[in-house]
Amino acid sequence: MSCKVYLIRHGETSWNSLMKFQGQTDIPLSDQGRRQAELLSRRLAGEKFTACYASDLVRAYETAKIVAARHTLAVQKIPSLRELNFGVWEGLTAADIKKSYREEVKQWWKSPLTTRIPGGETLAEMVTRAMAALKTIVGSHREGNVLVVSHGGAIRSIVGSVLGMDLNQYWRLKLDNASLNIVDFPEWEKGILMLFNDCAHLLDLCGEGHGTRPVPLSALAAD
Repeated sequence: MSCKVYLIRHGETSWNSLMKFQGQTDIPLSDQGRRQAELLSRRLAGEKFTACYASDLVRAYETAKIVAARHTLAVQKIPSLRELNFGVWEGLTAADIKKSYREEVKQWWKSPLTTRIPGGETLAEMVTRAMAALKTIVGSHREGNVLVVSHGGAIRSIVGSVLGMDLNQYWRLKLDNASLNIVDFPEWEKGILMLFNDCAHLLDLCGEGHGTRPVPLSALAAD
C-alpha cells in the first residue's frame, strides 16, 4: 500500500507571462492557464483519485477545479500550500528587484532558507508549512492516488525535501506551469520521486521540446 501524490503546479497567469513575482498575491489564471489546466485534465481522465487538495489562492484552486471536475471530486483548500510570501517583491520582475533591493536579493539567492524577504517570509517557513500540509494529506490517505495543486516554490520545496537536497538550491529545479509531478509514499519518510516537470500534455500548446517526453502513467506503477 502507498499514497501516490500527483503534485500539479497551477496554470499560467498574466503575471507568469510577464515574469513578475506573484507569491501570495491572488492572481487568477489567464486564458492560456485555463487551456493548460484543461489539457492536464484530459491527460488524467483515466486515472482514479480519492481526493483533491489545493492552495486557497485562486490560480491553484481554479486549476484544481478544472482537473477534479472529470472525477467529480470536491477541491479541499489548504492555505499552507500557498506560494512563498515574497513581501514587497510581489508584482516586480527580477530586474526590478535587483535594481531596488540589490543587497537583499544577493543575500536571498545565497541563503533563501534563512533570509527574510522584506515584508515576506523565509524559505524555511514555507518549507515547514508545505511539508506539514503534505504529511497530513499522506497520513489521511494510506493508499490510492491524491491530487494536490500548489505553486512552483512549494512543489520545489516538497520535491527537494523528499530527495534530501540542500534547499538553498531549490531554485535549480525547473518547474513549468501546469506540470505534472508524482511522488509515491509507501511510508512518509520514504517518498519516491516518480515523475518531475512532465508537460507532455502541453505539447500542442507549446511545441516540441517543452517539458519532458510523454511517459505512460501505467509505467509508473510501483515494482
